[in-house]
Amino acid sequence: MKTRLRAYLPLAFGVGVAFAASAASGESMTVASAAPTRTPTGLDDQVEPLKTKFQRVPLRTPAPSAARVELGRTLFFDPRLSSANCTSCATCHNPGFSWGDALPRAVGHGMKTLGRRTPTVLNVGWGEAFFWDGRAETLEQQALGPIAAAGEMNLPLDEMVKRLQSIAGYKALFTAAFGDATVSKEKVGMAIADFERTIVSPAAPFDRWLAGDKAAIPASAKRGFALFNGKADCVKCHSGWRFTDDSFHDIGALGADVGRATLLPGLESMDHAFKTPTLRDVARRAPYMHDGSEGTLEQVIELYDKGGRVRRPGLATEVHPLKLTAQDKRDLIDFMLTLSSPAQPVVVPSLPR
Repeated sequence: MKTRLRAYLPLAFGVGVAFAASAASGESMTVASAAPTRTPTGLDDQVEPLKTKFQRVPLRTPAPSAARVELGRTLFFDPRLSSANCTSCATCHNPGFSWGDALPRAVGHGMKTLGRRTPTVLNVGWGEAFFWDGRAETLEQQALGPIAAAGEMNLPLDEMVKRLQSIAGYKALFTAAFGDATVSKEKVGMAIADFERTIVSPAAPFDRWLAGDKAAIPASAKRGFALFNGKADCVKCHSGWRFTDDSFHDIGALGADVGRATLLPGLESMDHAFKTPTLRDVARRAPYMHDGSEGTLEQVIELYDKGGRVRRPGLATEVHPLKLTAQDKRDLIDFMLTLSSPAQPVVVPSLPR
């Protein structure tokens, strides 16, 4: 399936890591035989070779200017970017909920429940395509999409430009960011995207373990990491330091939403396919899946253990019955808990008048 996907989406990272760890060994000689024997190894030695492809990578774009980030932060928290003057980007991408909203499905214009859950914007600066179906190719397009969407913030972009031009306090912010006070939809998209590129998860216990602190995570989490890379097959889609391949898969979730097939009709592997979400801070972002249909991490693991809740022709080849034990499931959750970073204070700007 991945071969076919590359025609539509370049992957940000490799699709996985080696599933079988080469155990560190020592050799000894006996009087009876000169044949080498392997000495027992500990859990740390067994999982050490699996860690190599999870190192944090630098952002590929130049660092945005402080002035453009500040403008983007202000726009991100400003409810006047919605037709009703009551919904900002931060309404759904709330930093207190790991830049999500903790709802099964987002609530849009007129307090109507939308069809999909709000995805986090954590670490989106490294992303390859955006929204659950990948309909935005750039972060700048993603930033403007919800503003103009009738079901979300419901503010046509031309109206957004006029509204921002009428707010005197924005003139200085746009001038500092772009060299003149002219407002345009392109500038708004660039500024919000540059602010979103600063939304980065700090080091988690897992990262301290990667750096060599063997006591940073418990033994159960190390077993879970080995399962993640092996028996549970999680790494085939949740790869790289963000734990996502930035690709799209049908994982056998329930529901009529066909996902990426709305953009790529007729491609069987894209029917009911949705973007692989990051697992960074995953314990803070229940409920799960594109529609919030799985309420807990335990339920998510049960879905994968069964090989999906519904089998379709385009079901991802990575999804199959796993035959996990109760201990396996606990260990996987203990591993995912190590991906939660310390909570960071967020500066909410004073809005221009």
